[in-house]
Amino acid sequence: MSSQPSRAPTATERRISASLRQKAPRTASAALDQENQDSRTTQPRKPSVAITTYESRTERNHVLTREAVISRTRSPLKPAERPSNSRKTKDVDRSLRGADASRAGSVDPARSTEESVATWSPQASLIPHSSAPLASRISVPPLASLAPPSLQPQPLRELSADAQEAAVIEDLLFVFMGFEGQYIRYADSYQPLEEKSRLAGPQFRILPGLDPSLRDLTMSMLKMATHYAAVEAFVEVQSREDFGAVNHALCAAIRKLLKDYLILIAQLEHQMLTNASFTLHVLNLHTKTTSHMMFQLYSVAHEVLKENNMLEEDVDDLDKSDDFENILESLREGRDAGGIPGKKVCKGGSVLRLITRRLASMSGDPAARELLMTLLREASRPYMAMLNEWLHHGNVRDPHSEFLIREQKSIRREGLEQDYTDEYWEKRYTLRNDVIPPQLESVKDKVLLAGKYLNVVRECGGVDVAKDMDKDTKVPHTFDDPRFLENVNLAYAYANSSLLTLLLTTHALPARLRSLKHYFFLDRSDFFSYFLELGNSELKKPAKSANVGKLQSLLDIVLRQPGSVAAEDPFKEDVKVVMNEVGLTGWLMRVVNVTGLDTTEGSVTSYTPAAASVTGDEKDISGFEALTLDYAVPFPLSLVVSRVTLTRYQLLFRYLLSLQHLESILVGSWAEHVKTESWRHKSSDRRIEQWKRRAWTLRSRMLCFVQQLLYFCTSEVIEPNWVAFMGRLHAGEEGPKEGEEDAGASGKVKRTVDELMQDHVDFLATCLKECMLTNSKLLRINSKVMSTCTMFANYTVSLSRYLAAADIDLAPKQSDTAHTASVASTATVKNPLVYDPAKLDKLIDILQKYEDNFTRHLKILLDALNYLAATETVVFLGLCARLSMANEGVAGGGVGAYG
Repeated sequence: MSSQPSRAPTATERRISASLRQKAPRTASAALDQENQDSRTTQPRKPSVAITTYESRTERNHVLTREAVISRTRSPLKPAERPSNSRKTKDVDRSLRGADASRAGSVDPARSTEESVATWSPQASLIPHSSAPLASRISVPPLASLAPPSLQPQPLRELSADAQEAAVIEDLLFVFMGFEGQYIRYADSYQPLEEKSRLAGPQFRILPGLDPSLRDLTMSMLKMATHYAAVEAFVEVQSREDFGAVNHALCAAIRKLLKDYLILIAQLEHQMLTNASFTLHVLNLHTKTTSHMMFQLYSVAHEVLKENNMLEEDVDDLDKSDDFENILESLREGRDAGGIPGKKVCKGGSVLRLITRRLASMSGDPAARELLMTLLREASRPYMAMLNEWLHHGNVRDPHSEFLIREQKSIRREGLEQDYTDEYWEKRYTLRNDVIPPQLESVKDKVLLAGKYLNVVRECGGVDVAKDMDKDTKVPHTFDDPRFLENVNLAYAYANSSLLTLLLTTHALPARLRSLKHYFFLDRSDFFSYFLELGNSELKKPAKSANVGKLQSLLDIVLRQPGSVAAEDPFKEDVKVVMNEVGLTGWLMRVVNVTGLDTTEGSVTSYTPAAASVTGDEKDISGFEALTLDYAVPFPLSLVVSRVTLTRYQLLFRYLLSLQHLESILVGSWAEHVKTESWRHKSSDRRIEQWKRRAWTLRSRMLCFVQQLLYFCTSEVIEPNWVAFMGRLHAGEEGPKEGEEDAGASGKVKRTVDELMQDHVDFLATCLKECMLTNSKLLRINSKVMSTCTMFANYTVSLSRYLAAADIDLAPKQSDTAHTASVASTATVKNPLVYDPAKLDKLIDILQKYEDNFTRHLKILLDALNYLAATETVVFLGLCARLSMANEGVAGGGVGAYG
């Protein structure tokens, strides 16, 4: 038996072995026989880890191997009928003949086998198609443990050591391909019909009776079989359509490596059949490197499956499905995630991040590093194709929602006119921060802006972006390309310069901004003063009663008057008259109190008029208080002058208009004081003259306050900030100077569109802040001061009538009875007023209240401005100095002046 010396097989024995091999089941070597011409070599050829071109015959070989296992299960051959080498043939035959003789008896073995086969008839079948086009469609072979006893192999304990080794080697070659052997079978816990069990990989058990030394060596090699089966199941599952292009590319790369693995198994089988010195130990040595490779593939697959929660029980799936935001996102993007909305799917950048993280952790293992770099390179190709399409064309081609840019197609540019939240620019394209690969983490903002810029340019047709960058050899197609970051920077620089050219040159953004300044900041606004005079009768009415159509017609007439700055403005047709239902103070208070508005550090960011509620005090505002302007801005200028920024313009316009209107009615009260007889007459009553001087002083103080405030807002706030803003704008408008031609080639951008947009927002926010429109305390105090001035100016006519009745020189006394009735009647006709000395006391009391209110509120305003100038806004110091002029003459105007 095993003690006989080894010898070379004779010609007769070789013919017998060949005939037995023809009866043996077809295995991987039969399918790959033409690829292995070196059949007489003693050492198997190690397959290269490098990725080769995938051929369709791999799937055909795989199917043939499965069919071979099925046929082998239906009619198993004894180990002696499958000689692993010539030296062991006689020993195996002798041991099996003895066993057959011991089992010979009254039962006919042939008839028993036929009955068993008749009851045990498993057949292969085709399973339905899945969304993974290359997944296997062959049904799973039946478990060997379910076969009838008559088909079970001879127990291992009845075989010699050499026969055991030969049987185990042959079984291992089948097990390495994921199938059960005669003596090596699946563990009872493995369920091949369950997806999770296949993804975890089968555990194998060895039938009892194997020599302990052979058992230990065999158990150490079974891990590779477990890893291979798990990786194969992973490839079939992750190749489904809903897992995305990156997973598909990863599975394709793994599938190529599995082809090399099957080639190695075929070579090992050939060595087993032809090499006399091929032992279990030699098999173990030849599979060491491949086992390590398979372990790395299994580890990557395991991490991806853990991210997908496919290896654990879905105990918390119902709780996760309650995540309202995830459900909405799933429905918005049109994905289901395995039937549970909101369930996490590891794809795209998440897969690349996992591979990159594992590559960093395995940096000390050269073989693992080479393998993981290969996987990362191949898996990143579809992601880089999407990245290049976004960077160089501004398109998002992401059918599986795995790219770092999320596009909301429901947000269209047609809604920009009513977009009070900058939704188009801020939310049309956003970042998926949870799926950004580490390679793009440092340049994610540039990636986002580059595509957004090009998208705008493409929609406008202003600059040619049809350059096919994907086919350009200079464009990198993998993350490990050294030109990767340079590609992002160059694309960002090109997109930025294209959009800047479109905005500043093609669509004349500076001219648009100057036009906005003329209309909203009342710059050289002689035309607007004329409009206020013409529309005075309509603007005096309540806001709801004002005829907007008539006001629009008057504005159109004024804007076309020759000689005005508006007459030469090409954009005057875009100006429209609008009547707001909410007063300026109420509107601004909602801004600073974040009621109906969103604010960022005191600056206005959004406003929705439809959501504004009108209080009782604001229902009766006049046309002057409700008047505002609107301005139609075409795309793409509407990205810079958006509805949000236009709202800031409107706030400043209404504030300046209120100051200008207050100045006009105070000037009107001065005209009343100059023209009316009761004010011009020098009374013989000293107290009346003193009261007049106090009234004139109060009117002058109020007019000084309004004029100084208006001058400060226009000349010391808006104009300097405007000059600074236009200076930054022209810096972006200018092209590269001599010697700076390579700035774009290096990816360095001197001026960006986002900086321009931010400068515009900062300019408006600064103007609002320095005009006291973002501080609630200043708003309230300033509103009270201006209300006092308005009430006093409107009350001037009533004061004139009271003054005529209080002056003894202008009205006769009621107690004068010496005159005759005819004289009294004549006096009454000439002067209908009747002298009443109590009127003077009432006038003094009224004026005192106006003085007290104005003085007190002005002092509070000055104190608040001084405090804020010392802590926040230093520009308020100049305003304090100017407004302090309104306090002049207060000391001489006390109660004792009437004494």
